[in-house]
Amino acid sequence: MRAFGTSQGGTRREDFRFLTGQGRYLADILPDDALHAVFLRAPVAHARITALEVDEARAMPGIRAIWTAAELEGAGVTGSVLGITLPDQRGGKGASPHRPALSREIMRHVGEPVALILGETRAQALDALDAIVLEYEDLPVSLGLAPGGPAIHPQAPDNIALDWALGDRAATEAAFARAAHITRVTVRQNRVTAAALEPRAAFAQWDGARLHFAFNGQGVWTMKRELAQLLGLDPDQVHVSTPDVGGGFGMKVMVYPEHVALAAAARALGCAAAWVAERGESIASDNGARDLTSMAEMAFDADNRILGYRVNSRFNLGAYNSQFGQNIQTALFSKVFTGVYDIPAAHLQVQGIYTNTTPVDAYRGAGRPEAITLLERVMDMAARELGLSPFALRARNFIPVAAFPYATPAGESYDVGDFARVQARAEELADVAGYGARKAASAARGLLRGLGVAYYIEAILGDANETATLEFTDTGRARLYVGTQSNGQGHETVYARHLAALTGLEEGQIDIIQGDSDLIAQGGGTGGSRSVTVQSTATIAMVDQMLADFAAFLEAETGAGPFAFEDGIFAAPGTNRRFALIEAADLARQRGQEGLLRHSRKIRLDGRSYPNGAHICEVEIDPETGALHLDRYFAVDDFGTLMNPALAQGQVHGGVAQGYGQAVLEEVIFDADGQLLSGSFMDYAMPRASDFPTIRFASEPVPSRNNPLGMKGCGEAGTVGALAALSNAALDALWARGVRHVDMPLTPQRIWGWLQAPQGK
Repeated sequence: MRAFGTSQGGTRREDFRFLTGQGRYLADILPDDALHAVFLRAPVAHARITALEVDEARAMPGIRAIWTAAELEGAGVTGSVLGITLPDQRGGKGASPHRPALSREIMRHVGEPVALILGETRAQALDALDAIVLEYEDLPVSLGLAPGGPAIHPQAPDNIALDWALGDRAATEAAFARAAHITRVTVRQNRVTAAALEPRAAFAQWDGARLHFAFNGQGVWTMKRELAQLLGLDPDQVHVSTPDVGGGFGMKVMVYPEHVALAAAARALGCAAAWVAERGESIASDNGARDLTSMAEMAFDADNRILGYRVNSRFNLGAYNSQFGQNIQTALFSKVFTGVYDIPAAHLQVQGIYTNTTPVDAYRGAGRPEAITLLERVMDMAARELGLSPFALRARNFIPVAAFPYATPAGESYDVGDFARVQARAEELADVAGYGARKAASAARGLLRGLGVAYYIEAILGDANETATLEFTDTGRARLYVGTQSNGQGHETVYARHLAALTGLEEGQIDIIQGDSDLIAQGGGTGGSRSVTVQSTATIAMVDQMLADFAAFLEAETGAGPFAFEDGIFAAPGTNRRFALIEAADLARQRGQEGLLRHSRKIRLDGRSYPNGAHICEVEIDPETGALHLDRYFAVDDFGTLMNPALAQGQVHGGVAQGYGQAVLEEVIFDADGQLLSGSFMDYAMPRASDFPTIRFASEPVPSRNNPLGMKGCGEAGTVGALAALSNAALDALWARGVRHVDMPLTPQRIWGWLQAPQGK
């Protein structure tokens, strides 16, 4: 295993500019002459447009253009916004209804863009927005997660977008037929929104020959490809860039309708146009997340070992396929749906349903939190029914160390793992042995205390390919070009320190270049916790080749050798010829060896990595009010080799906080007419620092075999583990009062209601 730069610490190099207001976010880099864009959005969930009158608004002061679907079509933009489809067991692929950049005839969810207004000032654009006359005929609204109801798309009978399955149904049914015990649990996953600190934003600029499109996303290459295709441009005519990004969490990966409309209008008008969303607009139009109901059944033999597992899910796609919408609760869910347990037979059956709501797509974890929450809820319930501790039942069914590499029923190949060791460390760190005394102390104060455990595993996803390029400048600096895109994780720090450790370059000499399709030919972007693993592997491969090339150059140039590179220095045995890398680069420039000043290497990972860990928490519930208080939280994670332990811990803390938000506070709610009831932070509750105790984190690494550094991604792990741990803790606290089921969010009102009607769920 390579071990360069694996014990890095200190502050993040990004922090000085962020904390001193020197960050360069999208709204900070808008061209001075950019027109200001606002969108007219559908005010109802389902309706046929009967009139859209914009002439009066077009004539208002400062208004340069108002675009509707007619103007888009006149500019030749008729294609559908990207939405990937999957194989459907009914034959062919899942439904693929057209998703327009601007609605033409039918509005299918509140917030769908209908018209684009471009003004010289934002105030003028907003005034024109108010002057547009939109008339429509209401259509029946469909919101339920069941086949049937009012039709949304003719291509999707009964509103079924997808019918998908995985696993061995016959073997699973046979396992259940011989089971000594079967546990059944139904779990509802509430809809949430990412609520990134920085709302979505973009600007488009046409210079007469090329389109420059800047947006706050998670990778530039899919956007480049889609804009070129939809606008009928050659890919070389499209330049996409991304500045600093204030949070993405999966929600900013996608190509959205607003992106297409803005780019098309800027091109047609030959100008720059900019759009920065407001918070309410974001909640209404950003992709939602989760929103599914799953019924799980687990079959055990007489020795309490798992024989089979089957899951039936229905998930909400919203009104259209978003970019990865069909993938999340199917292909991605399936990667870990049997978790860390040795399950010989399993089957997953999933239906995707269209509803008159905002489309649903990836959010931190993207299918993995949903799968693990369901599985870990089942394991906790089974432990109660079987009279075992939740730790003992899990330990009995963990995949044994000797079984790796382990083939799962979903076709994944887990490379390594020591789940029993990780869980034992978590029990010790969390002082599970002392829980009884803490529970008694809570009871003495009139509070219900519960302990929750969840053991999660992730499958690190995304593009397995990545490229690293290093360029030496004539000013004595080194530029590392990366194919990922930081959304606040600290990539600049990790990449620069890693490169410094590999090469002996000073960290301050290194510039990290990202998010520019003109400078970086291709990259996988950021998503699925892939970034540090794939980018660092590519950097190692590039550096190895570069050092070999420089050693050969120095040998030829000096007549000494062979040169070896150690501790940041090229040296030839028996001579005093020594060169730092930057000195070797200067010499190459002096000798006209320009090819040595830029090195690039593309790699492909041999396989995924599978971070995993045990999360244990304790909550207190006030039975008089239903209020839940998180009192203790512990996470012991196997992330393999840690490039930067402090940043890994920060990722866990952030992930746990977002998991707590969904588990306890957050929910996007629509009324019976499809109107958004939680459209602002007055109605959509977000976690605060005061909601959390100190989150204790410990590393129990088992290095991966699937990359040279033994790393496993950590960006989403906190969320994947938190949902089930918190839900299990709440149910544990309420169990003695007769409550047998809980669902997220665990709000005071809901908890109080369950306490008033025990056995009712």
